[in-house]
Amino acid sequence: MKRRDFLRSTGLVSASLMMPRFLQGMAPVKSQNGRKLVVVQLSGGNDGLNTVVPFRNDIYYALRPQLALARDKVLGLSDELGLNPGMAAIQAIHEAGELTILNGVGYPQPDRSHFRSMDIWHTASASDEYLQTGWLGRYMDATEAKAHDVIEFGGTLSLANKGAQMKALALNEPARFYASTREPFFAKLAQVQHREQHQQLGYLYRTMTETYQSAGYIQEHLRPRSTEVIFPKSDLAKQLRNVSAFIQSGMETSVYYTSFDGFDTHVNQLGRQQKNLTQLSEAIGAFWNDLKAAGKQEDVLIMVFSEFGRRVKQNASNGTDHGTASNLFLIGSSLKKPGFFNAMPSLSDLDENGDLKFAVDFRSIYSTLLEGWLGLAPAAVGLGSFRSLPLLS
Repeated sequence: MKRRDFLRSTGLVSASLMMPRFLQGMAPVKSQNGRKLVVVQLSGGNDGLNTVVPFRNDIYYALRPQLALARDKVLGLSDELGLNPGMAAIQAIHEAGELTILNGVGYPQPDRSHFRSMDIWHTASASDEYLQTGWLGRYMDATEAKAHDVIEFGGTLSLANKGAQMKALALNEPARFYASTREPFFAKLAQVQHREQHQQLGYLYRTMTETYQSAGYIQEHLRPRSTEVIFPKSDLAKQLRNVSAFIQSGMETSVYYTSFDGFDTHVNQLGRQQKNLTQLSEAIGAFWNDLKAAGKQEDVLIMVFSEFGRRVKQNASNGTDHGTASNLFLIGSSLKKPGFFNAMPSLSDLDENGDLKFAVDFRSIYSTLLEGWLGLAPAAVGLGSFRSLPLLS
């Protein structure tokens, strides 16, 4: 088998070949304070108005005659707002005082392109600014972290997790990742002395050696464990089950990054989105219950976001088109203000395109997570002008 074909078949092209030096001498990774941030990215632009539903607002029903959720189906959170009917597990987290919902999260001069808006969220840039490093990648650079201090599940590395000096580790299944590096061809190359006379080959051999070592480190820390929590069979639940195993194994990884596709609901949105939100809710519910059963929830904070929301008015295909601001969820045991952090944006005072006006800049949330949770000054990653919010106790 050719080297290139082998690397592609194992998924290591997208993961390990992007990684620079790490795990020198296999020293344990030291996080800033032992806390874990778990990011859940909803790709495609989740419709915030049918996630957190303004079921007392007549404008909502007038602009969405086919898409508005019936009042008696909404899972109530307050006298005015409730959750999509598929989100019972997250409603239970709310009732336990472990959920904060931020409404109208976005940024000035919003971009309605999936790719560009996600880049803005990943890099924490202005809408007219193009950066090549992500906010978590710069966190790694600033803390001189090792590569597996940030782990992304899914096999490809998001821009959010790429720094100038350091890049995170991306993988799918830990066991498969380990087995791939133990395939004889890879194992032999990984143990060859680095050849520095050709810079690109030297980097390739060095990366393969470090990948071989990191896979061994992960394999060493993951131990069989029993749990009474039943995880659903969705892809997101699988990712979060792996995250729970990593956290419970004692690895000192600071950030785990997961993603869930399928939220671009231009056509026949009602059933599609509710199915997705049910999977989201059940996956997070199982993950949170698993952490609680193991006594690990105190040091874990979950952030759920999407690159933008949807248009307030439904379209002609019983769906919604690309919008702007949406809601963002924080789940944890250290929330200063469980429930709603702020009011829902006005449905009558919209922008010139008929979209919600943003109320909270997402970069202020990043600053809060960096400073209040991960223990790093926001200025270290270029976010010094964004004040932290009173979200964490």
